[in-house]
Amino acid sequence: MSAPRPRWLDGDAGPFVRPYALTHGRTQPADETAPGLLDVVVATGAREAEGIRPSPEQRRILGLCGNPVTIADLASDIDLPVGVVRVLVGDLAQHGMVRVATSRPAGAVASERLLREVLNGLQAL
Repeated sequence: MSAPRPRWLDGDAGPFVRPYALTHGRTQPADETAPGLLDVVVATGAREAEGIRPSPEQRRILGLCGNPVTIADLASDIDLPVGVVRVLVGDLAQHGMVRVATSRPAGAVASERLLREVLNGLQAL
């Protein structure tokens, strides 16, 4: 009888790592300010701070941020969940390696009327 296959291996995809392993179990960046889905990220070109070593995924993000790109596009380009990308980008921003331009004013929340109109429009489709 052969040994059971490890659960960390997918026949088609090869070895994979669970998303929470990439963020060390966090769902928010260390400073608790997660970038929004449509926030734009651009690399600052700053050198790595002493003692900071970006993960391979963060290096991929830095490579894609030479030109401004949204969080949603980054997640699509590197094939990671948006929540994971938000944490990784937030950590890079905390160390000054990327700059995040928010797409909404701080504390802005859509009104109930606006949300109702959007819902009505979607239902009409």
